[in-house]
Amino acid sequence: MVKIMSDNTQMIREKRWILKSADAPGLSRGADAIANALQIHPIVAKLLFSRGYQTPAEAKAFLAMESEMLCNPFDLKDMREAVRRVLSAISRRERITIYGDYDVDGVTSVCTLYLYLKSLGAVVDYYIPNRATDGYGVTRATLESLAAKGTSLIVTVDTGITAIEEVKYARSLGMEFVITDHHECRAELPPAIAVVNPHRPDCSYPFKELAGVGVVFKFICAIEETQSAKSRIAVAQKMFSLYSDLVAIGTIADVMPIHGENRIIVSYGLHMIESTKRPGLLALMDAASSRPDERKGDARKRKVAKISSGYIGYTLAPRINAAGRIKSATRAVELFLSPSYSDAYCIAEELCAANKERQNEENKIIEDAFRIIDKQIDLNKDSVIVLSADNWHHGVIGIVASRITERFCCPSILVSFEGGEKTESGSDIGKGSGRSIKGMNLVDALCYCSDILVKFGGHELAAGLSVTRENLPKFREKINEYARKNLSAEDMVPTVEADLEVSFDEVNMSLAESLRTLEPYGVGNPVPTFAMYGVTISDITPVSEGKHTRLTITKDGKDMTAMFFSTSPKSLGVFVGDSADLIFNLDVNDWMGRRSVQLIVKDIRTSENQTVKNDGERDRFARIWAGEPFSSAEDILPDRNDFAAVYRMILASSRAGINTLSHREICAKASSVSEHRKIGYIKLKIIIKVLTELNVIGIEERDEVYTFRLYYNSGKADLEKSSLLRRLRAQQKSGTASDR
Repeated sequence: MVKIMSDNTQMIREKRWILKSADAPGLSRGADAIANALQIHPIVAKLLFSRGYQTPAEAKAFLAMESEMLCNPFDLKDMREAVRRVLSAISRRERITIYGDYDVDGVTSVCTLYLYLKSLGAVVDYYIPNRATDGYGVTRATLESLAAKGTSLIVTVDTGITAIEEVKYARSLGMEFVITDHHECRAELPPAIAVVNPHRPDCSYPFKELAGVGVVFKFICAIEETQSAKSRIAVAQKMFSLYSDLVAIGTIADVMPIHGENRIIVSYGLHMIESTKRPGLLALMDAASSRPDERKGDARKRKVAKISSGYIGYTLAPRINAAGRIKSATRAVELFLSPSYSDAYCIAEELCAANKERQNEENKIIEDAFRIIDKQIDLNKDSVIVLSADNWHHGVIGIVASRITERFCCPSILVSFEGGEKTESGSDIGKGSGRSIKGMNLVDALCYCSDILVKFGGHELAAGLSVTRENLPKFREKINEYARKNLSAEDMVPTVEADLEVSFDEVNMSLAESLRTLEPYGVGNPVPTFAMYGVTISDITPVSEGKHTRLTITKDGKDMTAMFFSTSPKSLGVFVGDSADLIFNLDVNDWMGRRSVQLIVKDIRTSENQTVKNDGERDRFARIWAGEPFSSAEDILPDRNDFAAVYRMILASSRAGINTLSHREICAKASSVSEHRKIGYIKLKIIIKVLTELNVIGIEERDEVYTFRLYYNSGKADLEKSSLLRRLRAQQKSGTASDR
C-alpha cells in the first residue's frame, strides 16, 4: 500500500516483516546438534543453521575461517597469462600503468597492486580518471596520453571489462592490456592479453563475489607464488600481513558479501587495521575521529578501540570516496602511499573537508530530487524513478540515488548534465548513476536499453551510464517498460527481516557477547536481527533534540533500554503504555565502566493484541456515540480534572508551536499529566467533542490526527452547558455492565 504524506507528499510504503527462521525446516534439532558439538550459545547455533551452515562441520568451518579455505588463484581464467605478462614487463623494465576506478574499491586496488609491483622493482605508475572530466572507465584521450609517456602495458583494476574498442585502440598505439575486474561481463570481452574476472561465463573460479581489490589480491598472490616458489598458504599469509588492511577496506566499501573468501580477507584486514602502522590509514582514522581544533597533524590523537565493518563502511569509506566524488581520487591514493604521517594527515584533513562538502551537496540534490518526485513522478505508473538536472554534482548523484531507492523501495537513476553545454540537437551527454532493488538486475535493465545509451556498466544493484539529452525521455520510457515486465508489486514492498524470534529473557549479556563469534559482519553475513513480541513501552525519551529516540521496554517487571536512531518520538507510531513488537540488533552499551545490554531498534509496531484493543475501542465509541447504553464501570465519562489535563496538554503544545497531534499521542501525554487516572481512547474522544462544542477549541480532524486552534476565553468553561455531556450521562444512567 502507498501512502501520500501531505507534508512533502513523499510516498511511504508500509513495511512487511519477514521472520527468516520460519522457513528453516529442522531448525531446533539442527541447531541443538551444532550447539552441542561446538559448545556454543544455542541462539548462535540457530543463527548459523538458519544462514545455511546446517551441520557441525559447516558451522565450524564458518567460525574457524581457516586460510586453507582460500581458493587457488590460478583457477581464475587467464591468470597464468596475466602473471606471465606482468613478470615479463618487470624483467624487461617496461613501463606499467595501473588504471583504476575512482571509488574506494578502485583506490585500494591501485594502492595494493602499486605497492606490490614496486616491491618487485617494477617501473610502475598509476592513473585514475577524474569522475567529472573523464567519466567512467577507459578513454581514448587517456590512452594517447599514457602512450606518449612510454607506457607499454596497462593493468586495469576494478574497471576495463567493457573497454572493447579502447583495448583495440591501445594496440594501435603500441600498448597491451591486462584486465582485472569484477563487474558484470557482456557477451563480448575486450581483446586483451588476459581478462581476469570471476564473472566470466567461462571462468570456473568457485567464489564469484570478490571485490575488485579481491581480484587484485588473488593476482598478487599468483605473481608471488610464481616468482617465489613458496606454498600457496605461505604466500597468502605473507600477502595478508602486508595488504589485508587495504583489501578489507575496498571489499567492505564495495558492499561485497562477507562470506567465503571475503570473510577471511575482512577478518585479517580488520585485525591489521587495529594495529596498523600505515601512515595514511593512521592519519585518516585520526582526522575522522578528531574535532577540528584537535587536529595538529603531528601525532596520533586517539585509538579506535575496536575496528568493525561498520566503522570502515560509515566512517572511513565515505572520506576515501569523497576524494573521487568531489576532487580527484588520486589524493586518496597519495594518502595510502605516503610514508610520512604529517604529510598524510594533511591529505586526510582534505578528505574530511571534501566529505563535508559532499554531504552538503548531497542534501541540496536530495531536496531537488524530492521536489521533482513530488511534482512529476507517479509511482503508480512508473516503477523506476529517472530524474535529471543540469547542475547536480556527478560525484554525488549515486549516493542520492541510494537514498531515493531506500525511501521509495524502487529502482532510481539520476542523470546530470553538469558542465556540459546544452545543444539544440540534444546531443550533449549526461552521466548517470543508478541503484536498484532485489528483483531487478540493473545491468540487465540497462542492456535492454543499450540502443539508446552511450555506455554503461556496473553490478546487479548499482550501475553507471551515459545518455544524450534527446534520448533521456526514451530511456525513461524503456527502462520502465523493462521494469513492468520484470518487477512485481511485491518486489516494491519494503521489508524488514529478522533472523530469529527471541523472548525478553533470552536477551542478555551472554547472548550479546556470544554473537561476536559471528563477526566480521557485512552483506551476506549481516549483523543478527531479532524479533520480540508483546513488550510494554514504559518510557519514550527524545535524544539529540528529537533526532533519535530512547525507549524503555518492560516485561514481567523487568526493564531494558532500546535506541531507535534517526527516528523521532513523534514518528514512532507507538506510545507509553502500548504493547509493541520490535525488530532489533543487540549491542553492548559501555558507559563509565558499566556494561549493559542495549537494543538497536530497526522497526517497531503496535502488537496484535494492542491493535485489536485499539480497533475495539474505536468500535465501542462508535456504538456509544450512536446511542448505545454503557456502564459507569467502563470509566469513559470524563470529569473536570480530565478536561483540565487535556486542555493543559494542548495549551502547552500550542505554546511550543505544535498544533497538530494524533489521538493516541494526546492520550499518552494527557494521561502522564492527569492527577488521578488514565485518559483512554473513548474518554478523550468525548473530551475533544465537548471542548469543541463549548467553543473552547477549534479542531480539524483527519484520520484521528487533530489540528487545534485555541480560543483564549476568560474564565472557566461551564461543562454543565454541554448537551453532549448531558446526553452521555443519560446513556450511562440507563446502562449496566451487562448491556455491552
